[in-house]
Amino acid sequence: MKLFGYWRSSSAWRVRIALAFKNVDYEYVAVHLRNGEQKAGKFSKRNAFAQVPVLEIEERGVRRTLTQSVAILEYLEERFADPPLLPPDPLARARVRQLTEMVNSGTQPLQNLSVMAHLTSIAPGADPKAWSRHFITRGLAALEATARDDAGRHLVGDSVTFADVVLVPQMYNARRFDVDLEPFETLLRAEAECETLPAFMRSHPKNQPDAEES
Repeated sequence: MKLFGYWRSSSAWRVRIALAFKNVDYEYVAVHLRNGEQKAGKFSKRNAFAQVPVLEIEERGVRRTLTQSVAILEYLEERFADPPLLPPDPLARARVRQLTEMVNSGTQPLQNLSVMAHLTSIAPGADPKAWSRHFITRGLAALEATARDDAGRHLVGDSVTFADVVLVPQMYNARRFDVDLEPFETLLRAEAECETLPAFMRSHPKNQPDAEES
C-alpha cells in the first residue's frame, strides 16, 4: 500500500491519521504541491484532479488507486474495521459524517492552494489569506455550534471518529491563517484530546519525511 501525499496537505494528513490509528503499514511517497509535482503527467494519471492524497492498493491481485480523502477513510474503515473510526449506532454514524462533511465540503476546499491561486489571478490585489480566514472562521463556527451537544472527549462522544480526523488538520490550518480560535471551546477540547494520542502525533506534518520549515 502506498500513500501519495504532501506533508502539509490537510486531506493527506487525514489519511495518515487513519492509517496510523488502524496500525496499517504503508509506503509514503511525497508529492511536492508547491513545486507543481501533482500536475506532472505521471502523477496526474493517478488522480485526474491533480490532487493528493492518492492511496494505491492491491485488491485480488489488481493494483488500484483511490482518491478523495473521505472515500479513502471509508475504504479503510471497511477494510480494517478494528479499531473503528465510526460508532456502531446509525444516528451517531450519521452525525459523524455530517460533521466530517462540514469540514470536507464546506470549509477546507475554500482555503486550498488552487482556490487561492485562482482568486489572485482573477482579482489582482485580493488578499487570499483574508479570504481563507473568512471561510475557515465561518466553517469552524458552524462546526462548533453543531458539535456542541454530542461532544464528549471527542466531537461525537468519547471515541475518535472521522470527525476528529478532519478536525485536527483544519485547526492547524486555522492557525496558519491567523483565525481566532478562542470562541471554539468544543473544538479546542477535542483537538487537545486527539493530540495526546500516538496516531495523531505520528501523523503531524512536522513528523513527515518531506516536512519543511513553515
